[in-house]
Amino acid sequence: MMDAEALVFVVDDDAPMRESLQNLLRSVGLRVEAFASAQEFLHSTRPDVPSCLVLDVRLPGLSGLELQQRLAEGDMAMPIIFITGHGDIPMTVQAMKAGAVEFLSKPFRDQALLDAIQQALARDRAAHEQRAQSEELRRRYHSLTPRERDVLALVVTGLLNKQIAGELGTSEASVKVHRQHVMAKMGAGSLAALVRMADRLGISTPQL
Repeated sequence: MMDAEALVFVVDDDAPMRESLQNLLRSVGLRVEAFASAQEFLHSTRPDVPSCLVLDVRLPGLSGLELQQRLAEGDMAMPIIFITGHGDIPMTVQAMKAGAVEFLSKPFRDQALLDAIQQALARDRAAHEQRAQSEELRRRYHSLTPRERDVLALVVTGLLNKQIAGELGTSEASVKVHRQHVMAKMGAGSLAALVRMADRLGISTPQL
C-alpha cells in the first residue's frame, strides 16, 4: 500500500513521459511533482516528508548522474530510481554504486516502477525515522545540566556511584541523585540502554 503522505519527484525532459508518470503515480494515490530539468528540480522547495526521485539519466544541462552527485554533496540525498532509453552497463554501475535504488530501461513495466518506488519510499521513511530519533536523543542530552553530562559520561564506563564521586570530587549521594536525573531525562530504562544512547550520541568517555 502506498503512503499518501509521501511525495514522488519526477525529472524528465520528455513531456509525454512526465504526464504518463504523473497519471500512473496519482492513480495509486501518490502525490507527485514533475520537472523538465535538474535545475528546475534543484530550485524547487521540497517538504520534509518521505520522498524519492524518479530521474531520467539524460537531461539537458545537468544530467541525471550529475544531479545525483549534486544532491549527495549538498546533503540532500534521497532514494533515486533512474529511468533511461539509452542505458549502458557503466552508467548503471555508476548509478547503483552511488546508491540508486533501481535503474529501469524504457520502456519498463508500470509495476516494476511502482515496486521500485515503494522500496525507495520505505528506505526514505526509515531514514526520516532514524533522523527524528537522533534529534530527540540530542534534545534529551541537551536538557541535562553540565554536571549530569559529566555523570553520564562516567556512568557509561561502568563505574559505581562511589567511584564517580571520587572522580568528580563530590559526594556519593549527590552522584546518585544526578544519576537518577540522567536516567529519567534520557528516558533510559537500564544502564545498557543508556550506554547505547551515549554511543549513538558519540559521547567520548573520560580516560581514567
